[in-house]
Amino acid sequence: MSTHLIALGALASALVILPATSSAQTTYIHAGALWDGTGSNIQREMTIVVEGGLVQSVSRGFQQPGADDVLVDLSDKTVLPGLIDLHVHIESETAPNSTLNRFTLDPADIAFNSAVNARRTLEAGFTTIRELGGTGVNIALRDAINQNKVAGPRIITVGKSLATTGGHADPTNGWRSDLMGEPTPAEGVINSPAQAREAVRQQYKNGADHIKITATGGVLSVAANGQNPQFMQDELEAVVETARDYGMHVAAHAHGKEGMLRAIRAGVHTIEHGTYMDDEVMAAMVEHGTWYIPTISAGKYVAEQAEIEGYYHPLVVPKAREIGPLIQDTMGRAYRYGVKIAFGTDASVFPHAQNAREFAYMVEAGMPEDTALLSATSIAAEVLGMQSQIGSIEAGKSADIIAVQDNPLNNIETLQNVQFVMKQGIVYVN
Repeated sequence: MSTHLIALGALASALVILPATSSAQTTYIHAGALWDGTGSNIQREMTIVVEGGLVQSVSRGFQQPGADDVLVDLSDKTVLPGLIDLHVHIESETAPNSTLNRFTLDPADIAFNSAVNARRTLEAGFTTIRELGGTGVNIALRDAINQNKVAGPRIITVGKSLATTGGHADPTNGWRSDLMGEPTPAEGVINSPAQAREAVRQQYKNGADHIKITATGGVLSVAANGQNPQFMQDELEAVVETARDYGMHVAAHAHGKEGMLRAIRAGVHTIEHGTYMDDEVMAAMVEHGTWYIPTISAGKYVAEQAEIEGYYHPLVVPKAREIGPLIQDTMGRAYRYGVKIAFGTDASVFPHAQNAREFAYMVEAGMPEDTALLSATSIAAEVLGMQSQIGSIEAGKSADIIAVQDNPLNNIETLQNVQFVMKQGIVYVN
């Protein structure tokens, strides 16, 4: 049996959905306070009517349901659109010496783990994620969630990240020399414009929604340099041009300046991390309309874990200590400069379901609470090109709805304790 069939079988049996409501029912939600994701202020005593997985109407006052309808009473809560995290690795989670997992976990193990991570992420209020690179099990997980075989957020996935030989997403980094072999575009490793085109087409064939490249070195790869550029300009342009032909955007992992500039000039859609971004890089991002996904949570976490002896490979420790603490300051400078910023955390570098900590870090860096919320709702939906479907609570959009105890515009940390989750009209947390 193929590994893909094993993985899908594992996912199908991992978690059974036991919804509190069915998307076929008409549900009335009484929202004591509503922040709808459109940029409007908090609205009081609102009714949201949900049917067929979609929001049918949003109206003032507490409208009463019919005898056969369902009432969800959130009259003492603040209701918001489901949150969107644009940088997640759902297949894995941080652990000491986790590089060994590549040799000890079968695809079925990864599948079960990813299903658990997906459920936890959904229950934390994140109803949509952009999955930015794994083994390819993420594609099977996306499909299993869409088919209601397991519970999890809506997944938009890149499948396997693309790298150059020895680059941040070369899957054989740190392996014994006789095991390294010569990874090819089929494994997401490219070394020419022709191979770049082949790798994009392979990910499309595999079922990926978009493309991710590692434009520079990274923190957690078993390699010495965390910021060097790792693609030539013509290779980057070949990736972006081919991806566009297939209706896919390109996300670029990048820490160092030169790698960012090359990626921006090539036309990537988003820059992830952006640690050593300076005014020249910010100006290029503004000029090209490139989005910035900061991932402050990951930076803070790796800096903390680097102080625990043995947690990371020795090559990783100095990079984590140097790069990790810088990202929050970079995000603050980018926001003040006018760079377009959307929400992403790099969950898996820190434990899943803690994604909402990013909001507090963004506010600490100088972003207002309402702007931070927009970055994870309507703005994140815009980055995905899905603003007509998700990102706000409006008639005709997916009924992705959460609730928290307090007003997040006054207490942003309330988002770390989500008390109600509905995705596509089905209640998972109540």
